[in-house]
Amino acid sequence: MRRARYHTLMARDLVSFWLASFLLAMPLSAQDAWPQFRRDPLLTGVTSAGPGVNLKSVWTYETGAEPVESSAAIVGGVVYVGSQNGELVALSLNDGKLKWKYKVNEGIGESSPAVADGVVLVGDLSGVLHAVNAADGKPLWTLKTAGEIKASPVISGDRVLIGSYDGHLYCAALKTGKLLWRYLTKGPVHATAAVKDGIAYISGCDGVLRGIRIADGKQMTEIPTGSYTGASPANAGTRFYFGTFNNDVLAFDLRTRKQVWRYENPDRQFPFYSSAALANGKVVLGGRDKIVHALDAATGKEVWRFATRARIDSSPAIADGRVYIGSNDGRLYVLDLEKGTKLGEFEAGSALPASPAIAGGKLVIGTQDGKVYCLTGQ
Repeated sequence: MRRARYHTLMARDLVSFWLASFLLAMPLSAQDAWPQFRRDPLLTGVTSAGPGVNLKSVWTYETGAEPVESSAAIVGGVVYVGSQNGELVALSLNDGKLKWKYKVNEGIGESSPAVADGVVLVGDLSGVLHAVNAADGKPLWTLKTAGEIKASPVISGDRVLIGSYDGHLYCAALKTGKLLWRYLTKGPVHATAAVKDGIAYISGCDGVLRGIRIADGKQMTEIPTGSYTGASPANAGTRFYFGTFNNDVLAFDLRTRKQVWRYENPDRQFPFYSSAALANGKVVLGGRDKIVHALDAATGKEVWRFATRARIDSSPAIADGRVYIGSNDGRLYVLDLEKGTKLGEFEAGSALPASPAIAGGKLVIGTQDGKVYCLTGQ
C-alpha cells in the first residue's frame, strides 16, 4: 500500500513538472519577454522561440572594462542590464542602440534587473536597491540595506523582494519603495527568491530553504539543507532544486519537507554555483567541474553531461528543446536538451559569468571583459 501511494505521488509530481514546463514554455504575451532573472517567478529559465543554433552576433555593446555579471532583462523590445562599472543601461533589442544610462553608487554585480509596470529594479554592491522609470531611466526611489546586494529583485504584484548580504530578505512597495517588512536569516541572502502561491522561497547561505509569506513577512517553511548555497532554487510542482557549495545538487519536497534526492559527480567534486533550469523532466545546470549536467527530476540520476574547458557559473536558458549556457572558457554553448550533444557554439573571447536571456528570437549575454552580446541564428 505504501509503495503504491509512493508511486502515485511520484507520478503526480512528474505530471506537475511536465505541466509546469509546458505552461512556462508559452509566451508571456503576444511579444515574448524575459522580465527577470531566470525569466519567471519559479526561476525555471524556460521560454519559447529560441534564437536557433548557428549563433551570430547581431550587435555588441561595450560597457567599459569592468565585467558584466548581471543577466539581462528583456521587455518590450528593450534590453536592461547592469555592469560593474556602475551603470544600468537600456538598449534596443533590435540594434543595440543606447536608450538611457542610470548611474548607481557602486558597481552592479550579479544582481539582474526585474521589470514590471514601467519600473526597472536592480541592486548594487553598495547595498542599494534602485527603482527607475523604464521609459527614460529617471530615478523613482531607492532602498538602502546594510550589506552588498548580489541577489536579483523579484516582483510579485505590487511588491518587490530582494536579498542582501546583511542577512535579510526585504519586501518593499513597487511604486513607492516603502519598506513593508524584512526577514532576518542566519547568513547572507545571495539567492534570488522563487515565488510560489504567495510565498518567497530562498535557498540560504545559512543552510536552510525558507519560505516567507509575501503578505506579512512571516516564515511559513523551514527545511534544513545542511549546505551553503549560492544558487537560487528552481521550482516545479512541490519540489525545489538547487546546487550547493558542498559539491552536490539537491531536491526537496515541500509536502514532506524532506530531501528527495542528492546528486554528486562521482568523478570530480566541485561546487555548483549555476542555478538550474527545469524542462521535460530534467534539471539542467552548470558546475565548477567544467561540466553541464542534466539530471532526472524524479530520481536525480544523471541523464547526460557535457564538458567545457572551464568552470560554469552561468545559469542555463532552455528554449525549443535546446540548452543555452555560457562557460568561463569564453564560449556560449547550444546543446540538445534530450541528448546533451552540442548543436553549436559562439566564441565570445572572454569568460561568460552571466546567464543568457532570450526574447524575440534573440539571446543576450554579458562577458567578463565588459561586453554585452546579442545573438541570433537559424
